[in-house]
Amino acid sequence: MRPSRLPSHSALVVGTALALAGCNRTPASLTAPGVSRELARRRAAQISDLRYDLALTIPADRAAPIAGTVHIRFAYKRTRDPLVLDFVNPLQRVQRVLAGDRVIEYGTTAEHILVPPGDLQDGENEITAEFTAGDESLNRNPDFLYTLFVPDRARYAFPVFDQPDLKARVTLTLTLPAGWVAVANGPAVPRGPADPADPADPADPMNTAVATDTTVGAGPSGPPGPPGSRVSRFAETPPIPTYLIAFAAGKFKIEEADRDGRHFRMFHRETDAARVRANRDAIFDLQAKSLAWLEDYTGIPFPFPKFDFFAVPAFQYGGMEHPGAVFYRASSLFLEPTATQGEVLGRASLIAHETAHMWFGDLVTMRWFNDVWMKEVFANFMAAKIVNPSFPEINHELRFMLAHHPAAYAIDRTTGTNPIRQPLANLNEAGSLYGAIIYQKAPIVMRQLEQRVGEDTFRNGLRHYLEKFKFGNATWSDLIAELDPLTPDDLGAWSDIWVESAGRPTVTTVLRLGDDRVSALGFRQSDPETLGRLWPQRLTPVVANGEEMHRFAVDLAGATVDVPGAKGLPRPVFVLANGDGLPYGDFVPDSTSLQGLVDHLADVHDDVVRAAGWLTLWDAMLDGRVAPMALMTTARGMLETETSELTTQRVLSDLGESYWRYLADATRDSLAPTLESFLWTRLQATRARSLKAAYFGAYRSVAQSPAAMRRLERLWRQQDKIGGLPLAERDFTALALGLAVREAPAWKRILAGQRDRITNPDRRARFEFVIPAVSADTAVRDAFFASLSDPANRAHEPWVLEALGYLQHPLRAKRAERYILPSLELLQEIQRTGDIFFPLGWLNGTLDGHNTPTAAAIVRRFLDARPDYPAQLRGKLLQAADGLERSARIVFGSTG
Repeated sequence: MRPSRLPSHSALVVGTALALAGCNRTPASLTAPGVSRELARRRAAQISDLRYDLALTIPADRAAPIAGTVHIRFAYKRTRDPLVLDFVNPLQRVQRVLAGDRVIEYGTTAEHILVPPGDLQDGENEITAEFTAGDESLNRNPDFLYTLFVPDRARYAFPVFDQPDLKARVTLTLTLPAGWVAVANGPAVPRGPADPADPADPADPMNTAVATDTTVGAGPSGPPGPPGSRVSRFAETPPIPTYLIAFAAGKFKIEEADRDGRHFRMFHRETDAARVRANRDAIFDLQAKSLAWLEDYTGIPFPFPKFDFFAVPAFQYGGMEHPGAVFYRASSLFLEPTATQGEVLGRASLIAHETAHMWFGDLVTMRWFNDVWMKEVFANFMAAKIVNPSFPEINHELRFMLAHHPAAYAIDRTTGTNPIRQPLANLNEAGSLYGAIIYQKAPIVMRQLEQRVGEDTFRNGLRHYLEKFKFGNATWSDLIAELDPLTPDDLGAWSDIWVESAGRPTVTTVLRLGDDRVSALGFRQSDPETLGRLWPQRLTPVVANGEEMHRFAVDLAGATVDVPGAKGLPRPVFVLANGDGLPYGDFVPDSTSLQGLVDHLADVHDDVVRAAGWLTLWDAMLDGRVAPMALMTTARGMLETETSELTTQRVLSDLGESYWRYLADATRDSLAPTLESFLWTRLQATRARSLKAAYFGAYRSVAQSPAAMRRLERLWRQQDKIGGLPLAERDFTALALGLAVREAPAWKRILAGQRDRITNPDRRARFEFVIPAVSADTAVRDAFFASLSDPANRAHEPWVLEALGYLQHPLRAKRAERYILPSLELLQEIQRTGDIFFPLGWLNGTLDGHNTPTAAAIVRRFLDARPDYPAQLRGKLLQAADGLERSARIVFGSTG
């Protein structure tokens, strides 16, 4: 049938009034903005056997609207209340709604469509909506777009039941501009033999058809596209949640490969052919190895029809696990020749992480986003297992500790920390759940659980869990129920403290000496919140006497534990409670051990013990028990002899943070030439390219003296070179921005020259966006910051966060204090609009460059003036402000 004309605004209002007249009994929470837990529970009990047949017509002009049609088929348990569909701004965006083939009157709220109960029946139903898609989650660029619907942003694009436990089979039809191609969850449907009058476009690998004038609302087709547009159709998917529905369309290049009998396709926009060639085989190899490992571990074959992926320029996350159309940040896949060992490992872990999601998150999905951590913990947990065989030269225990503990500690040491499993009343607040507690602490806790129940038992429990809930939904309680009968431990009680409770224990070493020998050694745990909580875990203390190390294993099940085997040992240089790197807590050494770590950590030969000792010293510095300059002296001693690149990178990172944040300006200025000289000397002495890159990054970060500035400028101009380290585009870009923020005399010409050097249009656009943030003209910086109040200027999250870091650079911190309050005042809007998905990223960008009592007082006054500020956002702000509060005390002796 042909579509009728759009109803008038008055007709929509009448329809709304009629529909809402019968809804007086419906709780307001069902139609409040977002997707409330109550609405989700009610719909999950009413709706089953759900299918979406979605058609969109995408114009070449990104400012032009996208027209769409969605057919929603489902089984329904009819009630007296209206059926609530999620769609933002329906009054402006919906043209008409049909039940079956009949146009109906419907109600609207700000973010919902209400279908009257009289237009529904028990059993099978079909609702069709003709609409204009919202752009908020479509990431439209001049010649491509991609969706990002996590956690509840499908409802911005089309009418949908946007909750994770209403999984649906999805069919998609896209009408595209000429020359565009597309990738989506389902397999592409070829059109068959080419029509001689309609030759296939060589840029279109799926041989899609030229669009014709197809009736809207009659089957899968949407509105016709302009002449020459093309139609891409994608077959029905297995059941997936709405946050995993995905497609990308635009001017892409495609790399293809076969591995182990499986075909892979990589869509990308990289214009540097040499860069693609240098990385493509490694990318496909890592992808295939991850799939093979997971099939073997889970005992379940890859559960989806295909494995395509898209390297997205300036993607908001490292990756997103859409089945059949995984999205990765392009820069994470296409590494430079100067990539560090950490970056190479990071790529492998990222690919393994997203691949693990095919089973953990995609095949079995959490019922509600309070359990979003489950899919993330298993992805990170499995990734750590998967990368081991591919990197036999790496100490993977060291890798796991350094990849997880520092980031988790950075949150858990703050007053704003949160449990792994958090409450969530509405999906529009789900972005505040994400962070290092989910991504880094949870894998540590999961490894401890595996250790507690046994590796084989744990694997068998997971296999049973996946088989039982495949293509469905499950909760953390469901998994505990699978594992608990397999072990004598009370996993419920264990979960209550480690998963449902926030924070970490303080574990204090109790060392007694007599006659220059150990008379007693033990450990005492306490609750920093004085709630009397105890965290059961196994400790692995090391008693170090020069090159000799005595190792023990003890179960810290209560408040204290003794180590009888240590009695009589010679006086130790130090005792370290977390000798194998897995225990979790704020480990407080006794005074003898603390001084021994400061003086002799560089002499330790065991990589894990040395790195664990460094993390212990870092905590001690933040707690005021070790002076920053003493820690920096220890760091320099370690770097002179350090053999582990992973530890080197960790120490260099902390060295840079100490330099900028925990030293007074005068101390930093006097130290700069010495530290620069040390880092440059280490750079020259180091032979491994990736380690040279790490030292060069550290040198570039701390460079401040006139001599260092001249050296960096000569490198940017390519008048000098670094032996054994060829610089790539990203290095020259970082040099240009760094020289500008340091106000090198030729900063304007350097920025203009670097812009001309960048040939890739996506990377050039990012560079141009960031340029105002590094300008020496304060008026330009002020105008740029003011522009961020417009959501349109926050569309590219990585660009915004990079620019914030330069705006708030420590060298400009005093002037940038004026941005702190308005930046905090934008936080609630940013969460509402979702353009900056991770609120903590915005807050870190705002506060990380500051260390003064004045800046700390701005944050404190902001919170004091808002006693009813949303709890989760308050927590994020306290997390971000922790380093600022500590640095103000350490540097100035006061937080204002």
